[in-house]
Amino acid sequence: MTRDHGVADPDMSLGAEPDRRRKFYGRRKGRKLRSNQQVLIDELLPQLQVSLPQAGGKLDLQSLFKRPMQAIWLELGFGGGEHLAAQAAAHPDIGFIGCEVFLNGIAGLLGHLQQNQREGRAADNVRIYPEDARDLLATLPDQCLDRFFLLFPDPWPKIRHARRRFVNRANLDLLARLLKPGAELRIGSDDPTYIGWALAHASDHPALTWLAEGPADWLQRPADWPPSRYEQKAIRQGRQPAYFRFRRKG
Repeated sequence: MTRDHGVADPDMSLGAEPDRRRKFYGRRKGRKLRSNQQVLIDELLPQLQVSLPQAGGKLDLQSLFKRPMQAIWLELGFGGGEHLAAQAAAHPDIGFIGCEVFLNGIAGLLGHLQQNQREGRAADNVRIYPEDARDLLATLPDQCLDRFFLLFPDPWPKIRHARRRFVNRANLDLLARLLKPGAELRIGSDDPTYIGWALAHASDHPALTWLAEGPADWLQRPADWPPSRYEQKAIRQGRQPAYFRFRRKG
């Protein structure tokens, strides 16, 4: 969901093993954190942070949580955390993994989770990976995810930067491996170029089925798709977001 989320080149996909030569695009920190945000980073983040297994090992996602989860959903680049926190509160028996390197965004999510807890809503079903998502996804076993969110990523609109876009055949192949049959991939964007790019690539993938039956299915945000600051900003500025839903074929 963050406009600063960095992604791999197509020939260095998110599923690749860690490589010191691999490039990362995007910011890791913005303006100085407020004192309460820094406290959350120092005290709450260590309790929720995902640790990777040893080299060659696979991550047991259920073991990340203190109680059994009915399903695992992952959001790549959660921005300010509004969507992820709202989903977690609405689905207390689903385990959520959020990947984000932007420190200010991580502090934002932690603040939302803290507020959820104060209001008696689910807050213990979220885990955070605050480093390069490629390293995490490389450790995930086959068919371990029930839903994957890529919401309002940086569209890299310039032609010379197109290879940085997350949606490409290599990464979709990876998602096809990680998603369970029947699992859902959600992609949101307000950038016309990225909308066309994402739809063309995802629709063409043999493991994915586009769930839209008419324009309303992708021009109107589904009821179970909480809004985010990036989406609302786009609407205020007169841009029409697209809400794509794809299903992993069985």
